[in-house]
Parts: sequence; C-alpha cells; structure tokens
Amino acid sequence: MTSVLIVDDQPLQRFGFRMLLESQDDMTVAGEGGSGADAVRMAAGLRPDVILMDIRMPDLDGIEATRRIVASGSSSRVLILTTFDLDEYAYAGLRAGASGFLIKDALPEELLSGIRAVATGDAVVAPRLTRRLLDAFADQLPNGESPVDPARHPLLASLTDRERQILTVIGQGWTNTEIAARLHLAESTVKTHVGRILAKTGARDRVQAVILAYDTKLVRPA
Repeated sequence: MTSVLIVDDQPLQRFGFRMLLESQDDMTVAGEGGSGADAVRMAAGLRPDVILMDIRMPDLDGIEATRRIVASGSSSRVLILTTFDLDEYAYAGLRAGASGFLIKDALPEELLSGIRAVATGDAVVAPRLTRRLLDAFADQLPNGESPVDPARHPLLASLTDRERQILTVIGQGWTNTEIAARLHLAESTVKTHVGRILAKTGARDRVQAVILAYDTKLVRPA
C-alpha cells in the first residue's frame, strides 16, 4: 500500500486528488496540507511514501518545502505538480531533490502511474522531457567549457568506464531500451548498471542522475 500526502493550497484540488487516490486498491491518503510548512511538518510526522507537492503556496513554497524534506533525510519521495510544462519552478523542484514532476492537467491514469513510479524509486519525467527541461534552463547550470576529468570528480571517480558511458547517454535522454540496443547490451544488464550508478553517486533516481551528468559536464546543453 502506497501512502500519499497531498499538499496543495486549493481545497477543491486536494479533494479531487483524494477522490482519485481513494479509488485505488493500492493507495491510501496519509493526510492533506495547504502550505509548504504543512508539507515539512506532516512529512516528518506521517512519513508518507509519496508527497504530491504544489509549487505556489503561502508561507513556504513547494520548492523550499521539498528542499527541506530531502535535506532532513526523509525517505518520502516528492512528486512536483506544476501548471505549465517546462516551468522554471519544475526545474528548481528537481534541483531541490524532487523525484519528478507532472503538469496538473495530466490524465488521472498518468498521475496514478507517476505516483507508483516514484514510490518504487523511479523517475516520473520521461528521459527526453528531462533533456528538454535541462536544456531550456541550461543557463542555471555551472559554467565552463571543458569536460570534467572523471578521475578527479569525487562522484564519478568510483564509476567504471562503462558506467560513465551509460551515465552520459542517460543525460542525453536515452531510455534503457535505447541504451541496450545501441550499446549491444541486454536490457537487464543496463538496469543493473543504472542501479549501480545511482548507488555509487548517491543520486535518488534517474532524474537526479541526469542532473549529475550535466553538473559534472559529462553532457553539455544542446
């Protein structure tokens, strides 16, 4: 059973989410909050599996709330809900440690699928959409033209050559299926490599791995 904390300053929005979640046999609503401060407090007390996090809220916005929840070491995963695709707030939410984002007009089945994906440690944002998002806000990434020396970067030094190669193409937007086909690997082998990359770098999920690939300049914006 996946427990979900709903955080949105619009009561009708929360009601709609609750009705949808309660219709599922594998989900339960842990609670509801109307502000970022509520999110931080309730995440600590309720320890939900997933937090549906609005962005624009009073007292404390969803981005800062996400940052504080992640920094606390909470195991709860945050799914950012934003009004517009490629919204700069969604980018900031991912950088704050969210496991993905969806736009609020997503279909019910897309939201449910997203919650389930986040709960199992996957990323909700599709790889190509992640690439578009990072490219759109590339000016917020670290400056510099030279690729980083993997041997000198603490997060990359422990990776094998193959793992660095796979992290690079993850950052370029390749799916596991594409990686397997283009590198002539079994898809199960790719998944194993991805899991090891996440474990070695401390990335929470695939989205954070993409951000790492950009931050360390393994991948440059298009």
